[in-house]
Amino acid sequence: MTGVRRTGEGSTLVVGTTHRSPRKAPAPVIEYQISSYCNGGGCVEVGRTPGGPVVVRDSKDPERRASLVFTAEEWAAFVAGVKNGEFDLA
Repeated sequence: MTGVRRTGEGSTLVVGTTHRSPRKAPAPVIEYQISSYCNGGGCVEVGRTPGGPVVVRDSKDPERRASLVFTAEEWAAFVAGVKNGEFDLA
């Protein structure tokens, strides 16, 4: 809804505009687990969304600006690779 006021010079001034935005669904609540190797600050947090994707975030980012999102299949392949030693540095 818009309020319009005419000025003396023949121009129109828009006084106020109300925009109705579509309702957004609430963000899903994700319960994160912290790595057992957490040393009190440099932690990796992992959570699963209700739809299945896995979200990985850094606990040092208090505003949670960056996360990595994996499909369930990608996460399972990563975990299997870790368990099989595929990422060992030695």
